[in-house]
Amino acid sequence: MNPARPLLVEHARDSISRGSKSFRAASRLFDRETRERAWLLYAWCRACDDIADGQDHGGRMQATDDPSARLENIQFRTERALAGRATHIDDPSFAGLALVADECALPRRYMADLIAGFALDAAGWHPRTQGDLLRYCYHVAGAVGCMMAIVMGVRSDDEATLTRACDLGLAFQLANIARDVAEDAAAGRCYLPADWLNEAGIDPIDLMAPQTRAALAVLTARLAALAARYEQSARLGTPALPFRSAWAVLSAAGIYGGIARIVAANPGKALESRVFTTKVDKLGWLSQAGWQAAKRQHLYPAAPRDPELWQRPV
Repeated sequence: MNPARPLLVEHARDSISRGSKSFRAASRLFDRETRERAWLLYAWCRACDDIADGQDHGGRMQATDDPSARLENIQFRTERALAGRATHIDDPSFAGLALVADECALPRRYMADLIAGFALDAAGWHPRTQGDLLRYCYHVAGAVGCMMAIVMGVRSDDEATLTRACDLGLAFQLANIARDVAEDAAAGRCYLPADWLNEAGIDPIDLMAPQTRAALAVLTARLAALAARYEQSARLGTPALPFRSAWAVLSAAGIYGGIARIVAANPGKALESRVFTTKVDKLGWLSQAGWQAAKRQHLYPAAPRDPELWQRPV
């Protein structure tokens, strides 16, 4: 056992506690070993995100001065960690990645795919089509879903279950984008496909213009509806997981999916203030997900994946 493991886990626990109350709540349902590994993976993802966006544990996004240099920082520190040269003292989030990658034999392709998502942002990329958007969501979240599934014990060659895990990542990212349209616009970013904007008559340079705000709300609701489709597909993968992992996944799906459901119910309001789920909401989903996990074989029977959903690269 790595003698620094307890310190790396403690750092990772602090990171998820500060960065995501929703994921922290769901992670409590894992067995101890899986929970700690999930925290370690989260801490690296959070650190990369913060470096790229100039944030502190997911706080307000800032315009960054040199996106290319930030990307190089992420790449260098990741490679350094995986080569065994990062420690709990000088770079704990990245050292934690090396630890969980070693313990779970995480394929490096998924780490590279996530970093490729940061490269798209660094290049000032914008999606032209819905397919472009979903490819981006794979890079920044779907690949994380695949890694998290492997942390839960899914085999790295179990493509069917990994695809469902990817679907959950897509659902989370689409919910994020739907929630953060106004915040992203303030930071000079837009993740709505250009063809959607053209069809709605919305100027991407002036996304929040009052005269097209109603049309923008329609597109925000469209994002939320897309998130719901991928969430439902992801649920069909939970019978392949142990009970406690399924409980955690279904809790996260309910809690985070709640964000998309709130946006869908009132997209105009979501453009005015940040959407969040309450502590009561979270507790309700934790309870409901426990019942769903116990009944998952019946609630989510094996079925072919919707062929209209985007297919992750394999």
